[in-house]
Amino acid sequence: MIQKQKEENQEILEQSISHLKFSGFENIKADMPNYETPKTFKSQRSGLEITPDLSATKNGRKYFFDISLKSEKPEILKSKWLLLDTFSRLKSNRFKIITTRGHFKFTEDLLKEINLSQKEFIRI
Repeated sequence: MIQKQKEENQEILEQSISHLKFSGFENIKADMPNYETPKTFKSQRSGLEITPDLSATKNGRKYFFDISLKSEKPEILKSKWLLLDTFSRLKSNRFKIITTRGHFKFTEDLLKEINLSQKEFIRI
């Protein structure tokens, strides 16, 4: 989710946090008020700073989550997902995408465009 959408879709972030808690995730960090902010990654090529929407741990393994909503700027989402996927694989962490009803097809198409079609997303 890009920054503009985070301000407009706080309830989706809260639903995602409750889903993660229910699924057994601990130490949940969210890019929203009243929560600790997840680690920020910086691309050396473009200088772009990227913060995942959520991060959590489960069974000693760190997970990064990004929420997929329809956007007018899908290029930003593609760059963010590729960077998060790369960083998570380097450190043997996991990267997952969370999406909601009405955004499945958009998410699926974006994943195919950036060759991450094998990645399954969490449906809320």
